[in-house]
Amino acid sequence: MEEPLKIRIRDVNPHIVCSLCAGYFIDATTITECLHTFCKSCIVKCLQNSKSCPQCNIKIHETQPLANLKPDRVMQDIIFKLIPGLYEDEERRKQEFFKSRGMIKEKKKESVAPALTSVYDDPHGHYYITADEQLLPMLPRKFIRCSVRTYIHHVVLLLRKKLQIPPNVEVEIFCEGQILDPAICLKQVWIMFWISKPSPMMLYYRGKQMLS
Repeated sequence: MEEPLKIRIRDVNPHIVCSLCAGYFIDATTITECLHTFCKSCIVKCLQNSKSCPQCNIKIHETQPLANLKPDRVMQDIIFKLIPGLYEDEERRKQEFFKSRGMIKEKKKESVAPALTSVYDDPHGHYYITADEQLLPMLPRKFIRCSVRTYIHHVVLLLRKKLQIPPNVEVEIFCEGQILDPAICLKQVWIMFWISKPSPMMLYYRGKQMLS
């Protein structure tokens, strides 16, 4: 039986470190003209003053250089797997940033409707979602398997479709008494609210009549 291949991080660092900030890629973004990769915030800031790649100096675009930037999700996934704790540290920094600017609003737990959704994580990086019948109808299938990258927006769309929620009813999802941003994924929710707690992670949803 062959021994597993061992790779030293320092040997791959030249390929996963941003040349602008000297840190590991965060939101890895590649220039389509030359295929050089940088952190998204680094390259966007750089292109405010220049229209060329900071690594090879090739002209990106005369008027809209940002249009030639593409997210490199494969590279970012590799980095998060190679560097233990990097994803968690980055999510905590984002949360501290949002909280310091009052972008996360506190909600009283008792104000959350008791319609329950439970999220379980497994060793393969998936979540299982189940709903109990309370204020809204029960989902036809008790368990639904989805990726850790499933966004809250997609969960809301699923609830709308499965429960046939009318357009004039707004669906809100909560965790630990706080309303969840539709633009975050389930793994982010787990890191933000449940990383030190035992499974299952509990989410709540409610329907709210929208004013006409």
